[in-house]
Amino acid sequence: MPEHHRDDEGAKLGMWLFLFTEILLFGGLFVLYAVYLQRYQPDFHLASAELDVRMGALNTVVLITSSAFVAWGIAALKRGNVKVATRMTVLTIAFAAVFLVVKYFEWGAKFHHGLYPGGAELDARAQGQMVYFALYYLMTGLHGVHIVVGMGVLSWVLWLVNTGHVTPERYVALENAGLYWHLVDLIWIYLFPLFYLIT
Repeated sequence: MPEHHRDDEGAKLGMWLFLFTEILLFGGLFVLYAVYLQRYQPDFHLASAELDVRMGALNTVVLITSSAFVAWGIAALKRGNVKVATRMTVLTIAFAAVFLVVKYFEWGAKFHHGLYPGGAELDARAQGQMVYFALYYLMTGLHGVHIVVGMGVLSWVLWLVNTGHVTPERYVALENAGLYWHLVDLIWIYLFPLFYLIT
């Protein structure tokens, strides 16, 4: 295979700059949450009690485990074990799908009970609870979009590994995908206590 121009350091720097913009995005949302929490503290506590802590905790375990898989896959590829790297990447994608399935059931239950912006049940609640659920859907929904993007990126890198474009000597694509996935995991670790454990 002919040697193409490579800039691994540039690729890593580009990924870190991208991750910084993601941190700014969610950081702004966390500030917004904090402002409204101060304003509607009793309503936020009441609304938080409506969420299923067990499902949130399950998704936390699922994401942390998926992060361990992707780290294991990167380490395996660096050691030259392409087979294990492939398996770990597949498991990471599978656990991401599990996260989305759990979130689907969780959102579905809330929609079934009218607890969504514009829903009859939520419209009858206090202003603070309406703000809480608006932030809940905005922030967990945006996080869910990042999960879907992460699954797409990991699937693409998996294809690169299987076609020999990502190798033990050229692993930066998998490493960057892993960095993105760790950020997705980290954001959820902040979202979980903010929405599920403030009661």
